[in-house]
Amino acid sequence: MQIAYEIVIADTTCFILLDKIGELGLLKSLFGSVVTTTIIATEFGDPLPDWIQIKEVKDVRFQATLDVDAGEASAIALAIESPPSLIVLDDDKARKKARRLQLNVTGTLGLFLKAKRDGIIPDVRSMLNKVQKTNFRYSESVFNEILKLAGE
Repeated sequence: MQIAYEIVIADTTCFILLDKIGELGLLKSLFGSVVTTTIIATEFGDPLPDWIQIKEVKDVRFQATLDVDAGEASAIALAIESPPSLIVLDDDKARKKARRLQLNVTGTLGLFLKAKRDGIIPDVRSMLNKVQKTNFRYSESVFNEILKLAGE
């Protein structure tokens, strides 16, 4: 059974990676709209498309207690304030923190799996090939696991 998320929150790494491979619109295709924070928008550096909504975290004190990067902390804090939500994080420490807080977490590569399952992209391998041409590094075992899950 698929969970219906009220909002999908993306972190800076997701935006940067998808932008580098020319696939930022994949988020819109998958979710219609995405939410992020001012901190993340500033970290991204370029103007974000209008279908990406910027929300402010209300509990900045809680956000300050999270022992992760400022953008990731803002994303996690916003997810806590916005259940049910899905948060897209690629940093391992931030993902572990979010899971300990019982948040629904995926990574950018996990979005490729969803996009294939939803019929938005024909295969995951071509997306991973684009990622390998960037300065983003994932282990071969991560790529192999994603391909296995995709049935490729």
